[in-house]
Amino acid sequence: MNKIFLIGNLTRDPELRSTQSGVPVCTFTVAVNRRRQSAEAGQPEADFFRVTTWRQLAENCNRYLAKGRKVGVSGTLTLQNYTGNDGQQRYSLEVQADEVEFLTPRSETGDAPARQTPAASADTDNGGFVRVDEDDLPF
Repeated sequence: MNKIFLIGNLTRDPELRSTQSGVPVCTFTVAVNRRRQSAEAGQPEADFFRVTTWRQLAENCNRYLAKGRKVGVSGTLTLQNYTGNDGQQRYSLEVQADEVEFLTPRSETGDAPARQTPAASADTDNGGFVRVDEDDLPF
């Protein structure tokens, strides 16, 4: 089974691109603190994971995430290989995210998402909640 779960903070703002066929893809890096601290200055050691999201999840990550935000990521770990500028074969680990949970509370980031859009601003009128009629529920 290939499944990875991470909780950490973004090291920089996400980058959104599109494939040639127009499929959105978003990449960002998550720093995950280790439980032990280094001997010098009491700083926690961290591991850095490159995360890739696709389609609607990619658009949401680009819209609502920013440097420093805390996220929970679950997905699969993949091995990418490429040839470097020096002609040597190189390998890189990457997380293909199935789910991304935005863990930074709104109180720490303000009421607005990281990157305000007209569609996102409509949801803030009711504190982010949408009224649902009981007849619309499937159970």
